[in-house]
Amino acid sequence: MSKNIIAIHNYGGGMRGLIPAHFMARIEDTTGLRMAEMVDIFTGPSTGSILNAALNVPHPDDPSRPKYRARHMVRFYEREGIKIFPPDRFRDFRGLIHDFNNRTMKISKLKALFRHGHYDTNHMAYCMRALFGESKLSDSLSSLIIPVYNLDGDHLTPAQESGEDDDAPVHTQNNITDRGGYAVWLKNIHFRKNRLKTPDVSLYDAVLASTAAPTYFPCHHLDVNYNDQRGQRSYAGIDGCIFDNPCISYHGAIRQHLPDDTNLTMIAFGTGHTHRSYKKDDWNNFGGLGVVDPVNDLPLINILFHAPESALMESFKQELGDDFHLFNKSLIDGADTGTFPSTEIDDASPENLKKLEQFFEETLEENRSGFDDICHKLAANRDKKERKNRRINKKSMRRFLFMETYREKT
Repeated sequence: MSKNIIAIHNYGGGMRGLIPAHFMARIEDTTGLRMAEMVDIFTGPSTGSILNAALNVPHPDDPSRPKYRARHMVRFYEREGIKIFPPDRFRDFRGLIHDFNNRTMKISKLKALFRHGHYDTNHMAYCMRALFGESKLSDSLSSLIIPVYNLDGDHLTPAQESGEDDDAPVHTQNNITDRGGYAVWLKNIHFRKNRLKTPDVSLYDAVLASTAAPTYFPCHHLDVNYNDQRGQRSYAGIDGCIFDNPCISYHGAIRQHLPDDTNLTMIAFGTGHTHRSYKKDDWNNFGGLGVVDPVNDLPLINILFHAPESALMESFKQELGDDFHLFNKSLIDGADTGTFPSTEIDDASPENLKKLEQFFEETLEENRSGFDDICHKLAANRDKKERKNRRINKKSMRRFLFMETYREKT
């Protein structure tokens, strides 16, 4: 009999993480169950990692149950968003001055004064500490995967292929250079196949690294102890959105751990598509600097974020078929109406929060039958897990009684 496993992928998107938070709160209201009770695997970068990790924190009074409901995370965004992303009309200007200073004067005092154009991380760090406390990745109630991009590969030791010259300028491992930045998945996998030792890292550090969106927050340093031959590694982590999406999560982080004869259902909650199309002449008119200019909505950056997913999505849908459910739609198509939320990830204004909730309601209504279907699947998956736990408990009790009877006879 095939095993059914359900994975949730929550996209990145800063304050737009309120959209998947609303989706999961509605699921919990509809089913009467917690997400961690129904879902086997949680994955997703950036703001998605905040949601995933928080919903898997054990309750201090009952470690078998989650501490937070999804509605708590809705309140989290509504309450803390304006403190994490305070209105700052001069942030872009400070970033410009910092870049100019880097290229010319190298004045340390000026560098400190302008904080590199980033938001102040103090409140973000305070919020993450309040959410996660001292909880570790290994404490997550369900399987949890947190993607981080490590900028610093200097601590790696170059490997040398058989037959390479000792003085070769670049050493390789499996024909791939092992210097430079690379993707990191921090995983706590509960399945038996290819069971990994869970890295020793706090949820606080893992999530802060996965949410360090370039130009918004500085990279976050974290130490990870792998409890195996890799030992302890230090990472300079930035936003996992750099490489992660549902297709890559499945192929790069999930599939190799699935037990044999497994039927995987993946549910993906988006934060609104923001990629645009461009005509040839419009693109050419941007020029070398225009393709990365915020005034033009960072066209090249948006393309680079979207390209890997667009390349894989068709084959991914074919592989999963009806077991892939995506709840997302464009933030661009209806932007001219004035009712759509901002595409900016740092707009925490009360007006935008209301628009994000309305955007969720519209997306839900457009996908009502699919939403009802996943609620049914999630509730059924929880019932299956409960039956399995009862069988395990009965088996454990029989073993205990047998051993007690054996001791009495001997």
